[in-house]
Amino acid sequence: MLQRGEIFIQLVDEISRARGRTDLAFRSIREAHDLTEVENVVLTAVTHAPRPSTVPQIGRSLGHPRQVIQRAADALAARGLIEWQDNPDHKRARLLIPTPQGTALREGDDAEGLRLATLLTEGIDPALIARAVADLRTIRMGLNENLRVMAERDEAGDDA
Repeated sequence: MLQRGEIFIQLVDEISRARGRTDLAFRSIREAHDLTEVENVVLTAVTHAPRPSTVPQIGRSLGHPRQVIQRAADALAARGLIEWQDNPDHKRARLLIPTPQGTALREGDDAEGLRLATLLTEGIDPALIARAVADLRTIRMGLNENLRVMAERDEAGDDA
């Protein structure tokens, strides 16, 4: 029987392979607007956020370095897809908000993405996909907690 770590490595491999397939399937949407993958992800994060976020917040939520998110946000702002807004809670970390142009682009891309997703999942039981989503969300939350505990242990070890 496989050990927990070995099973997890197999899961990561399957996720990576599935990501490659989905990236290929959805690439045309991103390329239609000449967005990089990271710019597309940042635009999605900004337009779908329940409230304005900062670059560090987006970086943490996506697991990307702040500098990568900053470059993407700067590029999106230069194209008029997002705007910077002063943050009353922080002097240096400005908030990112979508422009009407950015929101319209994202809404159009979301509709096209839904159309492609429907084609891509033809013949796959929706209940299977829903279970996978729930299971992956639970795993991600467990990973987040374990990473937090590991970071606390590292900090405690540095103080010793």
